[in-house]
Amino acid sequence: MIRTEKEKMLAGELYNSRDPELLERYHFARSLLLEFNQMSSRNLKRKSEILTELLGEVGEGVWIEAPFYCDYGENIRLGNNTFLNFNCLLLDDNIISIGKNGLIGPNVQIYTATHPLAANERIIADPEERYLTQTKPVHIGDNVWIGGNTLIMPGVTIGNNVTIGAGSLVTKDIPDNSLALGSPSRVIRKL
Repeated sequence: MIRTEKEKMLAGELYNSRDPELLERYHFARSLLLEFNQMSSRNLKRKSEILTELLGEVGEGVWIEAPFYCDYGENIRLGNNTFLNFNCLLLDDNIISIGKNGLIGPNVQIYTATHPLAANERIIADPEERYLTQTKPVHIGDNVWIGGNTLIMPGVTIGNNVTIGAGSLVTKDIPDNSLALGSPSRVIRKL
């Protein structure tokens, strides 16, 4: 059975990100993001409509400050009352789920995409493909506060009731009820 590049992407297999189906969704997301990011903050109805059209799941009371950036949008799931501050970047080449009552600080970046480390394994001679990418989902639990300028790497799971200190680099899973910070982040104490 031949799998589409999108199916490979979501399965975490090597895939071509320049695939026409993926590019079409990318361009669709870019058009919605352009409108969202240039819109008056008073136009709450249209902002809500755009988020519903763009994102995979949007809970009640979700608030996203502009500018906001993502790759496809459809792989993002946001729980009730989650707040994303200015300049958040979610590379949703795989699922990014954030539970209810999430507080995501300004300039937070959440990545799901990665590449083979060896150049000869990631760069393709075919100009239509260029390079190969892989993905790993990111899951963030309920009641999580992620401080500004934090970077969350592919494949990370952050439990419920967690606080991540500003400027952290999260490379490994963080258990429930923890305070974690640093680069790379580590659990400092239980909350």
